[in-house]
Amino acid sequence: MTIAQTDESTPRKPLRLWPGVLAAVLLVLLRFALPLIAPETMMYAVFGGLVCALVVIVWWAFFSRAPGSERWGAILLMIVALVATPLILHESIKGGMMGMMFPVHAIPILCLAFVASVVASRRLSERPRRAAMAATILIACGAWALVRTGGITGDAESDFQWRWTETPEERLLAQTGDEPVVPGGVAAAKTPEEQPAAQPAVPAEVETPEEPLVAQADEPAAAPIRAKTAADWPGFRGPGRDSIVRGVRIETDWAASPPVELWRRPIGPGWSSFAVRGDLLFTQEQRGDDEVVSCYNVTTGEPVWRHSDPVRFYESNGGAGPRGTPTLSNGRVYTFGATGVLNALDAEDGAVVWSRNPASDTGTEVPGWGFSSSPLVIDGVVMVAAGGKLAAYDLATGEPRWYGPKGGGGYSSPHRVTIDGVAQVLLLSGAGAVSVAPADGKLLWEHPWKSDTRIVQPAMTADGDVLIGDNQGIGRIAIAHAPGKWTVEERWTSNGLKPYFNDFVVHKGHAFGFDGVMLAAIDLEKGKRKWKGGRYGHGQLVLLPDQDLLLVLSEQGELALARATPDQFTELARFPAIEGKTWNHPVLAGDVLLVRNGEEMVAFRLPLAGSDEQAGR
Repeated sequence: MTIAQTDESTPRKPLRLWPGVLAAVLLVLLRFALPLIAPETMMYAVFGGLVCALVVIVWWAFFSRAPGSERWGAILLMIVALVATPLILHESIKGGMMGMMFPVHAIPILCLAFVASVVASRRLSERPRRAAMAATILIACGAWALVRTGGITGDAESDFQWRWTETPEERLLAQTGDEPVVPGGVAAAKTPEEQPAAQPAVPAEVETPEEPLVAQADEPAAAPIRAKTAADWPGFRGPGRDSIVRGVRIETDWAASPPVELWRRPIGPGWSSFAVRGDLLFTQEQRGDDEVVSCYNVTTGEPVWRHSDPVRFYESNGGAGPRGTPTLSNGRVYTFGATGVLNALDAEDGAVVWSRNPASDTGTEVPGWGFSSSPLVIDGVVMVAAGGKLAAYDLATGEPRWYGPKGGGGYSSPHRVTIDGVAQVLLLSGAGAVSVAPADGKLLWEHPWKSDTRIVQPAMTADGDVLIGDNQGIGRIAIAHAPGKWTVEERWTSNGLKPYFNDFVVHKGHAFGFDGVMLAAIDLEKGKRKWKGGRYGHGQLVLLPDQDLLLVLSEQGELALARATPDQFTELARFPAIEGKTWNHPVLAGDVLLVRNGEEMVAFRLPLAGSDEQAGR
């Protein structure tokens, strides 16, 4: 008997879809839903999204029942697309998150789109099905060429915009009628080759920012130093670099007495805060190819003068512009730019007294996030931290006085302290803490505590111990001085407060600051957390000790009042202040509150406590 033969092949088994669909659902929940519920979990969400994406790839390669050519062909095309797409990406995407922004965001979305494509095309014939998968892979990767990012938040959440939309800086540069009011108030820029050389200056009597500014009777007419009143806010975080505002009491019922907006104006990008003297404020910003030191009128917000240097710093996480805050002393304003330009300018009109480049002087490369130090004036010198190494210059001439020990990278600023009656300058860096003598930079003591993200300022306890913090925790060290010898003892470390780039304050035996996106309080006896509450992103704050009050500026630009007490977290008020990501430190000079970010700056008048009653007397 003859058995009839047939050309009919064995039917292909249907795709096993449920593992891929399940992995895709988990990816959506972990990568996108979780951060909406708990923003502080963004880093875990990113990692979870990548793990789920890997599960999708494993499913497709080994458990999908797809033909081998489809399985490995799709995976190969994914690899080629992910490798080739950076060639057409915007620089902000390509360099974002240390070069990891594109793969971190693209891989989960690519895998989600791929699973959706496989499910949607499962009933198609071979050629349309393969074409649909290939098109999905290419579109999921290539679409990233259509966007740019304005940076990331402290929790690595990206600010995506269409590639062709104008940036806030581009809109600012397109404006007209924004010229300074001082004749010749736009200071002439110097070429980069001229920066390292100090310009001649007339010697002047030097005073610290905290002291009254006094004119010299025998001062030559051409001298850049003029008689000034004492600085209201002489520089970074105030007179003590501790964000403490004494002698001011404000109304806390903002529903009845809200902050009053005085003015609002756009500003170039940068994370500089303000220095304030009388009716003038000073800050730094980026305007196109120029790094700019700007002076504005506190009352009106109008520009007074600008000094420009033809340099530009940019990195896609934080964006463009300078990071450091100007310092006022004896009629001069000292600034340190993100590329390493140190300027001494006349505070009246922005005229250049002298200029140096500590980056060149110390042989230090510009760090990944730019030079962020704010200048410190002390004992006849101005000093900055160039990538964890102190550099001190003569106030009058700009000539180098000394260079401190190398600290191993960092973004903190030099900090003046007095321990056991000895004035010294403390600097935190990636290696830990070092203390040097202001006169010659001689090392007094050091405390090793390695960190990749040493950014915040140190703080002092009431009994003279030093507090050091980073994004992993905070520690307390005791310093003692004997003849010819310093001793350092670690008292405790704690993860109850983890100040990343958000400075903390000390008040009545406790430290208050940011622990991730929330505020936290710890006792300074043992480092034990007392409370944690509120959600403000990675913001900044100042302390009003007369009222046990924290004035908080959130990362989203909201103002808030919270109690600086250890019993519990209590928020008293909130007020929308400014739009956009806000990392800049707020300034409170008298009853005027100044806030800014990389897009705009605003001045508010805060109603003072009891002001109505006092006015009626």
